[in-house]
Amino acid sequence: MTEYTDHHAPEGLRTRGTIIVVPGRGETRATYTRFGRRLAADAYRVRVIDAPDVSADDPAGPGAAFGGLLTEAVESAAAEDGVIRPLVLVGADSGALAIAAFLGRAGQAGVRQPDAVVLAGLPGRAATAPGTWEDELDVRTSCPTHRGTLTRDPRVRRGSLGDPIPDALLTAAHENEAAVPALLLVGDADPLADRGALGRAAKSLPRARLAVVRGAHHDVLNDLQHRSVAAEVVTFLEALRDGLTPVVTVEASAW
Repeated sequence: MTEYTDHHAPEGLRTRGTIIVVPGRGETRATYTRFGRRLAADAYRVRVIDAPDVSADDPAGPGAAFGGLLTEAVESAAAEDGVIRPLVLVGADSGALAIAAFLGRAGQAGVRQPDAVVLAGLPGRAATAPGTWEDELDVRTSCPTHRGTLTRDPRVRRGSLGDPIPDALLTAAHENEAAVPALLLVGDADPLADRGALGRAAKSLPRARLAVVRGAHHDVLNDLQHRSVAAEVVTFLEALRDGLTPVVTVEASAW
């Protein structure tokens, strides 16, 4: 039986949507406990699944096997009257790539179309990772809490950022033309990101927003700026509920 980690909205509050979080290379569900709890505190139903295996090409096409696992996770998270929408997929690193590739298959028979996606730390084609654990931590994050979470978790696969990603998956992710709203998140200190490719992807998608986080590394959802990043995600979720109309606009500012 597939296992998940669930975070629920506070008792007495109406759940505002369903969020499925997909970890990246080497990460576990525990990696996203802080992030999941923060979104749940804002009354979202959050489910964290296991990181997908993207080490081998899928003969049925990029995202095919992952689509089945994702559909199962969504359907089993449904309330009595169905899945609480909007349904938003949030992925990091290879999890973000798997989601982006999956979008090309969404809408087919038996595959549920999400209402939006958040893609964080999408790796580029020429990305390489350092060999030692301390070097890998430096690539991932400068947050001492997150570094400790990764180091203490025996299920975290050290050295995983060096795992190759199939070219077909990278192509499907970076060249998809999905129409669903997309929030792309990248740290400006992420050595694994291809900022040029992300910029082109954001411009080619019909409803995309590229947000660059100052000082953040590869694990942009969990780095030192995690509060501001979570706030950006919640802002996106709330705008999504109102046709992507911003809830707050700045009319005048001295900074």
